[in-house]
Amino acid sequence: MKTVIVKDKTPLLTDVPYPALKSGEIIIKVDYAGMNRADLMQRDGIYPPPPGWPDVMGLEVAGEVYDMSEEAKNNSSLRFGDKVCALLGGGGYSEFVAVPYGLVLPLPKGIDTRVGAAIPEVYCTAYLNLFVEGKLQKGETVYVTAGASGVGIAVTQLAKAYGAKVIASVRSEEKKQAIKKFGADVIVNLKTESLFAAFEQNPVDLVIDSVGGNDAGKLFAMLGRGGRWICIATMGGDTSEFDMRIAYKKALRLIGSTLRARTNEVKHDILSRLSAEFFPLFASGEISPEIYKVFDIEQVEEAQAEMRNNKNIGKILLHVNHKI
Repeated sequence: MKTVIVKDKTPLLTDVPYPALKSGEIIIKVDYAGMNRADLMQRDGIYPPPPGWPDVMGLEVAGEVYDMSEEAKNNSSLRFGDKVCALLGGGGYSEFVAVPYGLVLPLPKGIDTRVGAAIPEVYCTAYLNLFVEGKLQKGETVYVTAGASGVGIAVTQLAKAYGAKVIASVRSEEKKQAIKKFGADVIVNLKTESLFAAFEQNPVDLVIDSVGGNDAGKLFAMLGRGGRWICIATMGGDTSEFDMRIAYKKALRLIGSTLRARTNEVKHDILSRLSAEFFPLFASGEISPEIYKVFDIEQVEEAQAEMRNNKNIGKILLHVNHKI
């Protein structure tokens, strides 16, 4: 089968053996793979997959159930040919991928595999950090960085559906206008508007931060009492200065969080909760991933260049043509 390997930090489509089916696994024939910034970090050699997963980029896919172990047949509702999406530790940039059945979900009613591939990683990341780590309460205010990214859009959608207020930041007027439809109450163009003013006018309870950078510490100090700042990446810089006195006076919490490193059991729980609580909204169309562009898997280098240049609004997908 075809898969994308990285050689000298360059992605190459190459032939590899078909994946071995292990107990508790299913094999998905991949239609689409979602692309994430973690893929770029893996390509750059700074974010390897967890033990037991292929050394191949790709954290989410959608396709059909192609093969099943006896354990998967006996302990899941999945059947051959089912249209599914899956959360992976790696291996998604492939024609076929083996996945523990607990990390595979039937697609919501009316959702095809193209849209389904844009769900697992970003919406699980959003769910994890809003509700598990962030303990979001109805009526609270959430600030999300990189509001036009896949995760930024997912955070906005889930938080608004739950009954929270959302502040999102972007770095261009084009992106500000493009994400208005997702319902954020306040959108800050960081090139022309003050994020500090937005924090002053809208006391923030919870931050989902993928940027970090110099201003993080100053903004952290502006959180409302009991505020939670969850760092999921540091695209804008790894260091900032925090006033710990303010942290204890206001009972603030700084939380580091990644989804990829968590156990399959934890990921299964997050997938199950996301499915039960929000998949009806996907089925009704109230929540829908934003797909920016679809590339053929042969165009993987061009697709990743688009993401690295921050051009995308929403998700970039790779389409797997099984006649390649």
